[in-house]
Amino acid sequence: MTRRWATKNSYSYRLMQNITVGNFWQTAWLKFYDHMEGDEWTIFLLGAALVPALAFWGFNGILLVADITGKPTFITRYRIQLGKNDPVDTKKLRQAIYTALGNQFFISLPMLVPMFHIMQWWGNTFSKELPTFQWFLVELSIFTVIEEILFYYSHRLVHHPVLYKHIHKKHHEWTAPIGVVSIYAHPIEHIVSNTLPVMTGPMIMGSHIVSISAWFSLALVTTSISHCGYHLPFLPSPEFHDFHHLKFNQCYGVLGVLDYLHGTDRMFRQTKAFERHKVLLGLTPLSESIPEPRKKAE
Repeated sequence: MTRRWATKNSYSYRLMQNITVGNFWQTAWLKFYDHMEGDEWTIFLLGAALVPALAFWGFNGILLVADITGKPTFITRYRIQLGKNDPVDTKKLRQAIYTALGNQFFISLPMLVPMFHIMQWWGNTFSKELPTFQWFLVELSIFTVIEEILFYYSHRLVHHPVLYKHIHKKHHEWTAPIGVVSIYAHPIEHIVSNTLPVMTGPMIMGSHIVSISAWFSLALVTTSISHCGYHLPFLPSPEFHDFHHLKFNQCYGVLGVLDYLHGTDRMFRQTKAFERHKVLLGLTPLSESIPEPRKKAE
């Protein structure tokens, strides 16, 4: 009897916790919505542009300190391509930052205008009731699949020799990428490969602005991680995309599923980089625990 009561009581406690957490975010959202007096365009701009931009530049600001100064060592010791960007070429870096800012202000921002009207048509984006966390996870899974499909095929397309020369070559000026390079691209590529694959999922699903803001922020931070050049502890592995910048004709996707199906990761799977392509759960750099084989002396 006591055990049954304890189990029931524990379940009730967890349920009350979930309700309390849900009420907190719901109340916070309603206060924000009322404070903005229901100005949907401003709310959309803040959620879909400002919050993701702050996430992107906040994360990359930390990485840029390491890229420019070569310190702190608790970041730089996890460098993937040893000896590269140590420190980064400041002239190339300035160009990358200017291009990234230009892409955000003059391409991504204007693209939010038609997206805003599509989301208004759906009628769910500015609902006073937040989506449940479970539903957000469903949406996140769908967004990820859509992004993988659109990014993989658009990315392979811009690797066609004609398009590569005039469009994608700009992004591949960095054979050892850094975080901010994730949106260092030709304007056409930024539209087709960087922005549309991320925007399409929410537009198809008619998602809430809070879900859109979280997804956009997550997408920008994860693509920064995949380009950052450091295999940091407890973060997703960037080995896959770093190898793409090194070899050009391997590892086109985000998740690697379509690369596996199309065989565009065969070379990668035969390398030490593939062995290192996992979440680092310790503090010893994988470049030390799984080093590249030494080159034979001539």
